[in-house]
Amino acid sequence: MTRILPVAASVPAPEPVLTLNTEMLARLMPMFLWLDARGRIRAMGPTLARIVGQGPERAEGADFARHFTLRRARGVEPGREVALTGRRLVMTLVRYPMFNLRGLAVALGPGEQADVLVNLSFGIQLSEAVRYFGLTEADFAASDLAMEFLFLAEAKAAVLGELTALTGRLRLAKAEAETEAQLDPLTGLANRRAFDAALGHAVKSATRGRRNFALLHLDLDFFKQVNDTLGHAAGDAVLVRAAHVLRDEVRRGDLVARLGGDEFIILLRGPVERSMIEAMAERLIGRIEEPIRLDGVDCRISASIGVAIALECRPALAEELMAEADAAMYQSKRAGRGRWTIAPLRFGSRSQT
Repeated sequence: MTRILPVAASVPAPEPVLTLNTEMLARLMPMFLWLDARGRIRAMGPTLARIVGQGPERAEGADFARHFTLRRARGVEPGREVALTGRRLVMTLVRYPMFNLRGLAVALGPGEQADVLVNLSFGIQLSEAVRYFGLTEADFAASDLAMEFLFLAEAKAAVLGELTALTGRLRLAKAEAETEAQLDPLTGLANRRAFDAALGHAVKSATRGRRNFALLHLDLDFFKQVNDTLGHAAGDAVLVRAAHVLRDEVRRGDLVARLGGDEFIILLRGPVERSMIEAMAERLIGRIEEPIRLDGVDCRISASIGVAIALECRPALAEELMAEADAAMYQSKRAGRGRWTIAPLRFGSRSQT
């Protein structure tokens, strides 16, 4: 007789229970957060505990909301935030709300009553957090690239800072070089290059009807005798003194330049008046004729001045004015030196008597 044995009903195998070794977990994920189904902290990584201001043991049993504020996702009921397994989370620290933490929640078992494990990081705020909390490489897992990224960020910032500083130094050096290229090295006055640029600008302004201007071409009288008798060092001292007088007598905004040798020129930016120009010329000659004491010897020089005033402006005016001022200066020399002459093409010829 054949005996039929009953087939045993299949019983589903029990779900495996996942146990965690918190010491090993702390080494792998120093910023882990282990929560039970009710949102209470079961364990916390040492780095995260340090950040929230609690030791790992003291944090155990505390409510999630005591240390963290979860940015609630739309449609999620209050109190269910910590059970958002499999989704990216963004939370802020209650004690330090300026820092955001980002992480992924993973269920440690089936059903809604399972514990949740969250691995957190600072995201783009890593460098600020490291500086603020004083974190070091020991506060991150050995496999975490956070410190490498931080090193790269710091290196990039250092390089950019150095490049910015270098750019600043180059700009400053360029500005200084440009300034020096427009200065007379002996007197510190503008040189011919700077004067030509300023004269061109004055002509353009006058052409547009904005203002008139004037040129005073000045040549030192008896300067050659100083050089021949006392030497070039004395001659340089005389030039420096004359430059000081010229700079001291002009108005703010006027330009004094040394054309070379003992020749100087003043650009009086408008508005200018004949009486003002005459008074300035008188003062300049008077001060330049004051004795200069050098090596126990009184050096006496004077100045011949030619003036050209711009009233009607056109593109060729700059060359014309320079020629007129030069001619007027030589007229002053022929008339006996130590005097001024206004060129005839503007206001009519007039010399000092």
